[in-house]
Amino acid sequence: MLKVTTLNLNGLRSALRKGFREWLEREQPDVLLLQEVRADPMPDALPGYAGAWFPARKAGYSGVAILARHPLEDVRLGAAHAELDAEGRMVGAVVEGVRFVSVYLPSGSSGPERQGFKDRVLGDYHAWVAGLMAEGPLVIGGDYNVAHRNIDLKNWRSNGKNSGFLPHEREWMTAHLASGLTDTHRAALGEEAAYTWWSTRANAYANDVGWRIDYLLAAGVEVTGVRADREARLSDHAPLSGWVATP
Repeated sequence: MLKVTTLNLNGLRSALRKGFREWLEREQPDVLLLQEVRADPMPDALPGYAGAWFPARKAGYSGVAILARHPLEDVRLGAAHAELDAEGRMVGAVVEGVRFVSVYLPSGSSGPERQGFKDRVLGDYHAWVAGLMAEGPLVIGGDYNVAHRNIDLKNWRSNGKNSGFLPHEREWMTAHLASGLTDTHRAALGEEAAYTWWSTRANAYANDVGWRIDYLLAAGVEVTGVRADREARLSDHAPLSGWVATP
């Protein structure tokens, strides 16, 4: 069994100041899937972990990493997609016979141009994941910037016209999961509500007005015991962790 954690850091340096190293020492994940690293590779930042970093071309923007306590095999930087790869949004590797991928899908909340970009690349991303699924056991961890169902955000009635909960985004997520991916966090929760991201405005965290937009998705492998560590407070996202049954 491997313990995997996915986390949108909202900046690695910021997370380190908030106790990320100490959290890792306590929780001891075997595989880390990090998003929004916002830094060039920092291989000495997290003792005990080695891995692959894929920063965006724009300094201080986006960026993903996969780090592990075990050897990484068949490391792949990016998704062979010029637009997504320029923004440092996907990186993956095989650990103990399972391909792990860290994913940071675009947000469209800043305006129509970025929403158009998001809409345009979701289909390409889906096709890329289908190719990975055909290769063998797969675990995807990351920030999808999409809440799937009403239960996945507190104020679903007032967000139907907002990026991240638009009808066509939700339909895309339904089709994405139906292709053979298991939403392991939802499987663990049943019909319980639990969120992974909270706005920094209007006391959203204190009032638990959140969104579930971070996922651990699995194909061809079992991931159990998945939970979000709401109390960690390492960023505006919660770490999401589970146990992967390796082949």
